[in-house]
Amino acid sequence: MSMESRIENAPWTASLGAHVRRNPGTAAGLGLALAAVLVLLGASLRDLLAGEASDGLKLGIVGGFAGFAATALGALPALMLREMPQKLSDVLLGGAAGMMLAASAFSLIIPGLEAGTTFSGSKSIAALIVVAGMGLGVLLMLGLDAFTPHEHETVGPCGPGAERFGRVWLFVFAIALHNLPEGMAIGVGFSHADMAVGLPLTTAIALQDMPEGLAVALAMRGAGFSAGRSVVMAVLTGLLEPIGAVLGVGLTGGLEIAYPIGLGLAAGAMLFVVSHEVIPETHRNGHQTPATVGLMAGFALMMVLDTTLG
Repeated sequence: MSMESRIENAPWTASLGAHVRRNPGTAAGLGLALAAVLVLLGASLRDLLAGEASDGLKLGIVGGFAGFAATALGALPALMLREMPQKLSDVLLGGAAGMMLAASAFSLIIPGLEAGTTFSGSKSIAALIVVAGMGLGVLLMLGLDAFTPHEHETVGPCGPGAERFGRVWLFVFAIALHNLPEGMAIGVGFSHADMAVGLPLTTAIALQDMPEGLAVALAMRGAGFSAGRSVVMAVLTGLLEPIGAVLGVGLTGGLEIAYPIGLGLAAGAMLFVVSHEVIPETHRNGHQTPATVGLMAGFALMMVLDTTLG
């Protein structure tokens, strides 16, 4: 039996173990990040269950479920549609990428710099604080990217056990992975109950969740799944948004410096997703120019939203 066959037939835990041995540094970083995530998530849920939830946590949860609802709303047309022109799909995802880029800049990095300056009294130190947060966000997403089964166009299936799943499932996992940093961004934006930061950010993320929800549902319909099951699976990918929102609020609790770091972390995670996943996906079918026009339109829309709602 060939090595490839043995890997494919091995239990998933064996595939995971082999992947850890090949990527020890990434595995260690992801383990530490997930441990911190569980601690912060547990603390936020404890406050919520004890009736001691802050206004920021309440708003973050509402914002997270707004993203979830937008994903569900976007998936509903798949009950009647079986497919969408690929060019249109790439334009819509390009618009989503543009909104994520603008949200990272206007609703995360700029408020992070302002909060860091208030904390440190120095714009230079504030920039370093936000950059450190961005680095943490990239490390978190690198770890999740390495250990979540999904697919890249250039290198094929990635992550332990990826060979066990069809391409459509790998696409679903990739979109679900996008929703975590988006939810974190919503939570961080609302963590200080600041509507000027949280409202435009949540609006932009909810808007770009709609084409993502539809893309997942149509991908599953194209793979032969029933309309109902396709929509349900697309909706479920949005559940990571309220979870991420609770985590985002928890990340910025406690020390004053945690707020600009948390804003930077969410921005770094979103920038990683846009560059590593969304833009390559929109360019792989030969529609680079329409997708780029969509990205610019999405960026402009988010800029207007931030100015109007912020």
